[in-house]
Amino acid sequence: MQSPPPVDRIEITVLVDNVTDSLSTTPPFVTREWVRLQRMGMKRTSGGSLCCANHGLSLVITVEADGERRSVLFDGGPVDYAVERNGTRLGVDFGAIEAMVLSHGHWDHAGGLPQAIAMVRAANGKRAVPLHLHPGMFRERGSRQADGGVLPMDRVPSPAEWEAMGAAPQVSREPAVIAGHVLVSGEIPRVTDYETGLPGQVARGSDDAPWEPDEWLSDERFVAVHLRGQGLVVFSACSHCGIVNVLHEARRLMPHIPLLAAMGGFHLSGTNERVIPQTVADLGGFGLRWMFPSHCTGWRALNALERAYGDAVVVPGAVGKTFVLEA
Repeated sequence: MQSPPPVDRIEITVLVDNVTDSLSTTPPFVTREWVRLQRMGMKRTSGGSLCCANHGLSLVITVEADGERRSVLFDGGPVDYAVERNGTRLGVDFGAIEAMVLSHGHWDHAGGLPQAIAMVRAANGKRAVPLHLHPGMFRERGSRQADGGVLPMDRVPSPAEWEAMGAAPQVSREPAVIAGHVLVSGEIPRVTDYETGLPGQVARGSDDAPWEPDEWLSDERFVAVHLRGQGLVVFSACSHCGIVNVLHEARRLMPHIPLLAAMGGFHLSGTNERVIPQTVADLGGFGLRWMFPSHCTGWRALNALERAYGDAVVVPGAVGKTFVLEA
């Protein structure tokens, strides 16, 4: 596979995340929510002027190379109002978003995409928005409960439904380069013995079909950008396949580019808290300069990562934060 060409600058806006934190200090390359809101014209702090946290993740990734800026949306968070509220307050340039990626078929990453599509089309002259999807994300999913029943999840809309919203669905299992510089991975191989997916997840193809085990989430993919002279920044929205597996695959796809940073949900909360020790230990083998854990990583894993690698390396995400990485 041909690697995407490098970029000179990466700007990441956290549009949706589980937490809000505009008080904790950050390194110089991170701007906190309230600072950005002030730059956008906020004159008085109030509940109505701030962004909202919600269970999910959405990142606006803007790259610059040779003086050209290009933007993609990685996931849309869980719900329309979070996209609208946060995007408007943060001054996100929705018209500049030329493509979207849904990392995997879960509601907390897909639910806000219809609103995002509407806001992009309202700003770009009603042009259709390419939306990159995996063919395995359209079955109904649910979680097996302690009593043996199933709590179903909202479905991910079908390609035809996305098209009716104004998207241009791109359904594939294969890697692709979008916006000139952003790699969308293919399916992620499982190479560790402890990262076993999402325990208890089930799926079915129709309302009258039986629920079947679906713990592997083979539809999950990551995106990555090569920062010139620095290395690869890997974005993994939920890491149900395991963040260590994700980084192994990024290294396999682009072995000549060192890994620089990993950002997103590492999914080390809930039933996956049991693999925190192995994950924290193995992350040390990739030579990462930064880790930006977000969304479903969980506070126990976040604390374990900070204890192991320090706060110069571990910089948590939060709603409204802006990360700027430069070559």
